Amino acid sequence: MRWLQGFLISVSLLAMSPLQAEDVVRLGNLKLAHFGAVGYIKEIAPKCGLKVEERLFAKGPDIMQAMIADELDVGATASEAAISGRANGVPIVIVAGFARGGARLLSRTDLHLKTIESLKSRKVGVTRGGIQEVLLVAELAQHKMTWSDQPGKDVQLIYLAYPDLNQALMQKNVDAIMQSEPYSSQALAQGWGTEMMKPYDTPIGEPIRTLVMTEKFYANKPLAQKFMQCFVLATKTFIDHPQLAEKYVRDAIFKHQLSREEFQAAMANSPYSYNITPEHIQRTADTMFKYGIGKMSAPPVARDFVKTDLLEAAKNTLGIKP
Repeated sequence: MRWLQGFLISVSLLAMSPLQAEDVVRLGNLKLAHFGAVGYIKEIAPKCGLKVEERLFAKGPDIMQAMIADELDVGATASEAAISGRANGVPIVIVAGFARGGARLLSRTDLHLKTIESLKSRKVGVTRGGIQEVLLVAELAQHKMTWSDQPGKDVQLIYLAYPDLNQALMQKNVDAIMQSEPYSSQALAQGWGTEMMKPYDTPIGEPIRTLVMTEKFYANKPLAQKFMQCFVLATKTFIDHPQLAEKYVRDAIFKHQLSREEFQAAMANSPYSYNITPEHIQRTADTMFKYGIGKMSAPPVARDFVKTDLLEAAKNTLGIKP
């Protein structure tokens, strides 16, 4: 546990600075399994000399709106929300990645759909503005298929919130869904859906969920670094102690509504991580712009707002290799 001792020493040194013993950080998060380590930050925040006030949101763009209103300092989102926000003037920077993957294309079990082409003339459910929508349209485009939320194209998109997608699939109101975790694993376990694919063969690859800070918070380097060290500690704890991660997500976040098997299947498709690169964000931004997602006049330049200096310093403090 030398890494933990070193971390606590560094935290104690930070606490001796002119900052208050417990600085308050306002954190926006989503109720998804792979967002669990971000939520765990508030549990260990006192060790970091912080008080973290977490608010849960329905989707990433809502977090961006709260940042515009100066209601949050830090947010956990899929990359598309951060990219769209930045392109439309939200003063944020991406400072880390915290999970990879986290998407599946599922079909109704009675339809036996196997390929993207088999979605022709079908209704496909997806959450508007989420990374799943970006992945879905990128897959459809790769197979030269058209889409719209109105009838008349190859595929009709039905926009629903994450929990509602499973209900629509179960009730046969849609033929397939592009779903997030852990909801896709729940649909599989409960027999509502059959996996068609994990949509990671587009130029985006595996999508990376992003930790973002307001430019104002990022500029307060002592406090921002303090928070980043706490994020890295929380993530390392979940990676090193999967049973603790499972207990926290299932008990504290999902209130026992997520089985052990569903949690493990979800995390196998959305492992916790730390890293992010400008190149990944640029590919995602260019894909979004190409297909008109995010209402951007131009894709933002990733190198202007992907800042990993705090992350690298925190990883060095905890002895985590690149």
